Amino acid sequence: MFGINGYELIILAILAVAILGPERLPEYASQLARLVRELRRMASGAREQLREEVGPEIDEVDWRKLDPRQYDPRRIIKEALLDDVEEAVRPATARSNGSARPAPARTGTDAAPAPARTAAAPPPPVQRIERLGAGERAPFDVEAT
Repeated sequence: MFGINGYELIILAILAVAILGPERLPEYASQLARLVRELRRMASGAREQLREEVGPEIDEVDWRKLDPRQYDPRRIIKEALLDDVEEAVRPATARSNGSARPAPARTGTDAAPAPARTAAAPPPPVQRIERLGAGERAPFDVEAT
C-alpha cells in the first residue's frame, strides 16, 4: 500500500512504542483507527455520490483499460501516425470506388494488407494543389481563431 514491507512495519511499530511510550500508544492507536474508519466512510460516500450522478454506466467501465500504466507510448504514437495516414488516404479511396461511404479504418498490427488492384480499376484521380497568386490573400476563418 505505502511501499512498506513487513520488516519495515515492525521497525515502525518498535519506534512508535519507544517514542510515544506504552501509556500514550493506545490513545494514538484508537485515533488512527478512527481516522481509517473516517477515510473509508468518505471514500464509500464519494463512490456512492459518483454512482448517483453518473448512473449505472459507471459499473460497466473497464478501469483496467484506462490505467495509465497500461499505455505503451510507442504503440500510441504508431497508431496516431497511422490514423493520420489512413484519414488522408480514405477520401481518395472513397472517390476511386465511386461511393460516398468511407473505407473501413484499419489499426495497428491487425491491419490486413491492401488487396492488389485489378487492371480494370482506374487509378485514383490526381488532386491539383491551387497556389495563391502574387498579392492574393490566404483564406481566413474568423471562427477558427
